[in-house]
Order: sequence, then structure tokens, then C-alpha cells
Amino acid sequence: MNSLEMKNRTKKFSLDILELLEILPNSKTFKLIENQLVRAALSVGANYRVVSRAKSSNDFINKLKIVEEECDECTFFLEILLEKSVNHKELIQKLLSEANEILAIIVASIKSARNNKS
Repeated sequence: MNSLEMKNRTKKFSLDILELLEILPNSKTFKLIENQLVRAALSVGANYRVVSRAKSSNDFINKLKIVEEECDECTFFLEILLEKSVNHKELIQKLLSEANEILAIIVASIKSARNNKS
């Protein structure tokens, strides 16, 4: 998958999370989770965009590590939602699968960049 495809994929992931958050219950618990999830999800897309602007291979890896951490955080909050939510489990599971796929791609990219650096 090329850089443009990943930019589009991470942006779509962010947008899909926003759509999910629109339909979740308006309780205190869900609001707390939503606040954390929206920050992490938007950060996945936003930080992946800056990866292509890396000034060195170390900078490239560091920027990818930020995306990795934010994406991993998304998986945590989606797992919590999956357990707490009565409705929308199929959509949450779909987003969790996408987060895990993006995370795997990012981790593979980090490993590849480290190997190419050596």
C-alpha cells in the first residue's frame, strides 16, 4: 500500500470513528470514552499525514511511532466500547478490525524502515 492510499485510509478511519461517536449513547461513561477515542482517532490520520514530511530516517520512524501509539490507543477504547455497548457491536467490531489492520501496517513499516536504516 502506498503513502497516498494510507493517508486516505487513515483519514477514512478517523471519519468512520466520528460517525460512530454520533450514534453512541449520551451518558457520562460514553462521553469519557468518546473524548479519548476521538483524540486518538483523529491523531492517527493527522500524524500519518506528516510522516511523508520526515527529514530523516530517524524522524520517519519517530513519526510512525506516534501513529502506532495513537492507533493502539484507538484499539483499547474500541475494545472498551465493544464490552460496554449494547448496540452497534458490528460497527464497533468493524472499526476495531480496521484499527488492528492499520496498526499492523504501521508496525511493519517501522520494522522495514529500521531494517533499511541498518
